Amino acid sequence: METANYPSYTIKMLRKREALMNGKVIDMTPARLAAFNSADLTRKRAFKWLYRPVRHGIESESFIIPVNKDEAISGYLFRNKKIKSDIQNSLIVYFHDGGWTLGNMDITSAVCSNICNVTGASVLAVDYRLAPAFKFPLPVEDCYSSYIWANTGARYWKADPTKIYLMGSCAGANLATAVCRLARDRKAPMPAGLILIDPITDCRLRTASIEEHKDNPFLSAKDLTFFISNYMREPKDILDPLFSPLLALDNSRLPETLIIAAELDPLHDDAKLFSEALTAADTPSKFIECKGRLHGMLNFPAAPDWKGMMSIVTDFVNGRSVSTLG
Repeated sequence: METANYPSYTIKMLRKREALMNGKVIDMTPARLAAFNSADLTRKRAFKWLYRPVRHGIESESFIIPVNKDEAISGYLFRNKKIKSDIQNSLIVYFHDGGWTLGNMDITSAVCSNICNVTGASVLAVDYRLAPAFKFPLPVEDCYSSYIWANTGARYWKADPTKIYLMGSCAGANLATAVCRLARDRKAPMPAGLILIDPITDCRLRTASIEEHKDNPFLSAKDLTFFISNYMREPKDILDPLFSPLLALDNSRLPETLIIAAELDPLHDDAKLFSEALTAADTPSKFIECKGRLHGMLNFPAAPDWKGMMSIVTDFVNGRSVSTLG
């Protein structure tokens, strides 16, 4: 698909993103990926133009989160100062996108500060370990441990432990789904809801939208193949429901799930089919399609439909049932 077919603003976003990354994802070696993930991007003009983080009125704090085998990862909590300190508000545990491979926390922090500003919820960004150095299922276990840790400490942050929502975009949505499945199967406390933006749910890459939008400049089929090969240990991992949630046989007893997908996204059908699978298992689910939108727009506050999408997310984390959304 030629970029000339897209509106000028979309083309500008694409060029800014590639400038920030110094090229395309599939051209990046492990060394370049590691350098990007640890780079300070906050002073770059492309970063400010794309991500536009809201800092005023948002306070942040970093934490060390214990994970499996006596190891630890980092977490970053964002709280909205406009929310009265004596009110137990909602907490969003956020798992970032990036194909389990990209994870620059300057970008994730910008996304989370904007989510915090709009929704009023506190947001915990989880800096889970990344492929290809850390492959499936270790990032899943990092995210699960982070959720259990946050559930235990929610009251310390003036957050209601019965109002914890898991949220993710693309691979982060995949991880959020896996965490819910583990919480159910391990009989841990369940989150109040699940928010999936442009999720990848079938890593066999066989849906119609994968083929239709395989040359999408924001996320191509080649990009997806690159990310999946980085994440898996061996091909059979793809068939594991923690890797490909759409292949799960049991989708019951999962929390209410809000799924938002872009119309022109290769992962559009992953989102729609997963919502249908949840509904068929009597798990309340709502699928919302953003017409004319491309993959990854959650990250870009100036993008079309961003405010509308965040208004729906805000209603959900403030207690509205998915059946009333949209």
